[in-house]
Amino acid sequence: MRVVQNIQMKLGEIDVSQIKFDLRSRDDIPKVLRGLQYLYLDEALRQKVFALLESEIAPKVDKRTGRPGMTLWSILVCGVLRLDLNADYDRLHELVNQHKTLREMLGHGLYDDDKKYAYQTLVDNVSLLTPELLDKLNQLIVEGGHVVVKKGDAALRGRCDSFVVETDVHFPTDINLLWDAMRKAITLTALWCESLQLSDWRQYRYNLRQLKRLMRSAQSKKRRKTKAEGQQENAQMIQAYQAYIDQARCHLDKIQITLRKLSATTPTEVLQKMEIESYLQHAERQIDQIERRVIKGEIIPHAEKVFSLFEPHTEWISKGKAGVPVELGVKVCILEDQYQFILHHHVMEKQTDDQIAVAMVTEAKKRFPTLNACSFDKGFHSPANQTELAQQLDQVTLPRKGKLSKERKEVEQSDAFVKARRTHSAVESAINALEVHGLDKCPDHGIEGFKRYVALAIVARNIRRIGDILWQQDVERERKAIKRKLKYQQAA
Repeated sequence: MRVVQNIQMKLGEIDVSQIKFDLRSRDDIPKVLRGLQYLYLDEALRQKVFALLESEIAPKVDKRTGRPGMTLWSILVCGVLRLDLNADYDRLHELVNQHKTLREMLGHGLYDDDKKYAYQTLVDNVSLLTPELLDKLNQLIVEGGHVVVKKGDAALRGRCDSFVVETDVHFPTDINLLWDAMRKAITLTALWCESLQLSDWRQYRYNLRQLKRLMRSAQSKKRRKTKAEGQQENAQMIQAYQAYIDQARCHLDKIQITLRKLSATTPTEVLQKMEIESYLQHAERQIDQIERRVIKGEIIPHAEKVFSLFEPHTEWISKGKAGVPVELGVKVCILEDQYQFILHHHVMEKQTDDQIAVAMVTEAKKRFPTLNACSFDKGFHSPANQTELAQQLDQVTLPRKGKLSKERKEVEQSDAFVKARRTHSAVESAINALEVHGLDKCPDHGIEGFKRYVALAIVARNIRRIGDILWQQDVERERKAIKRKLKYQQAA
């Protein structure tokens, strides 16, 4: 059984609308809770948000039956807080069980100390938030935020840019990727044998240590080669690499023999065997690439390379930044308006900036029809983009690459174009805020986990933006109240 929010309040419970914040606090938590409080206080917005959560979270599960679970409102609060604080589940677990104001936002009162959240409960429930749900939720939140800051039906002006969200992977080389594949294949096979009381891999820990020692030796010879070039050093390096891949081949052959002995009869065993075989394929590919690169002297094409066995969506991205030669992750594109709300985002799987410029504007205009201007960097330019964007927007600030014609120079030197170019750099502030509040590195696994993490970060950022605006209004209101009180006391 799962409800959006408990209807009947408990003894000692404080209504969300009555939660008070210390306006002198400089911490992040009160501000994001103030933004969440706004979602709750606006009745029309609250009904839309609650209806969306109820329809989209576990839609195939009957929420009227079963054991009581976390309320849908609590799931949203925990997910937003995790991303805004750039916290892991360990910190979130501590906060939801010990932080007084946060527990009030979750619906727990003074006499509800026995209600504690388990670590795995938080992980499982926050994972129910899908990227599609969060995208719809973001639209509602931005519309609610515009009510706070917009005056009338003012048109929206956008700023679009992309950045890299890193995945949680180590720096990839062909030899350590081979080690990853062999380590997993040997360990999974040995544990399967142990469960069946087979002695084929009783020394697997010793085998892993020996294999790792050979990998370290190959790494050492590789580093030495960079310091002193010569035939002797090159021969020693090839010998170390050859010993490493020969040992890996011996283990691969033994694993194949073991798998033929093991009969996968249950669905779990079938999946286990498929997982082992996938790591064997990774190992064979890495052995082939090591032989081609080191022994035969070939150059491995970029398209054939894999940069992580555990996060296969990871890309090798070089954006030419000073001091950052390469980033391992996936690019994300965002479109921000002049009120610093992020209207739309897109995870760019093997896509470049110029391939998504039109799609970003098209999707943003579907959600916010008043968007009539947008600025971009040169990386988004293509002749087709210039034409299509001009049909959708009143003003397109997209600099062309290369030498400009006389007519184009006049366009790019116009006052409106120059002004838009100067304000475009403000999108870097939004990117920096996202990176500080969670999008520096994604700890979640798989491309679906990556997309969910990014979408939740966008939602959290927009809620935090609402909280910042309202916080400043509350501070100004309190300042004026104190000023009036002092004036009244002086008059008396």
